[in-house]
Amino acid sequence: MNPLALTVMLFTMISITLITIYFFVKVLKAPPKPEPDSYSENDDEPRV
Repeated sequence: MNPLALTVMLFTMISITLITIYFFVKVLKAPPKPEPDSYSENDDEPRV
């Protein structure tokens, strides 16, 4: 393998690894979305 091919391969592998780590950390640090409470939504409606 010539030096240019090795350089391109290493640059690509390192870039993809860093991008993957960045988005993985971004997902883990995201605040959780509040889940709707189905019981509290039905409290105001009259029962039939």
